[in-house]
Amino acid sequence: MREIAGKYEAAGLKIALVISRFNELISQKLLDGAVDCLKRHGFADTDGVIVWVSGALEIPLVAKKLAASGQYDAVLALGAVIQGETAHFEVVAAESAKGIAQAALQTQVPVVNGILTTNTVEQAMARAGVKSGNKGFEAAMTAIETANILKQLK
Repeated sequence: MREIAGKYEAAGLKIALVISRFNELISQKLLDGAVDCLKRHGFADTDGVIVWVSGALEIPLVAKKLAASGQYDAVLALGAVIQGETAHFEVVAAESAKGIAQAALQTQVPVVNGILTTNTVEQAMARAGVKSGNKGFEAAMTAIETANILKQLK
C-alpha cells in the first residue's frame, strides 16, 4: 500500500504570510518564529511575501486572495486575539477561524491558522515564544507539511 506523508522541506515552496498588526508585539514574535522555521527548512526569502493587515478579521480575505492567485503553495495566517471585557473576542476568534478554513477549502491551497486566541496577554506572550515554544514556528511547520502532502497528491 502506498503511504503519503508530509516532508519538512521548504526549499522551492512559495509561501505567503498574512499577519495582523493588532497586538503587533505578539504578532511580530509569531512572525519571527515562522520565518525562523521556514529558513531552517530551506526556504528562500525570495519565495515568499509578508502582508500586514489591520486585524484578525481582515486576514481571511487577504489570505484567500493570495491563495487564489496561484502563486503560493501555502498561506500562513498569524496574529493574536485576546479576551477583553466584551463578547467581541468570541466574534473575532470564530469569524477569523471560519474565514481561514473557508479560504483553504475554496482555493484548495493550505491556509494555516496561526492566530492565537487567549484569555490574557501573558498567555499570548507565552505562546509567542516567551515560555512554551512559538506557535508561529509550529504553524509554519504545518504549512510546509501540508504543502508537501498536496504536491504528492497531484
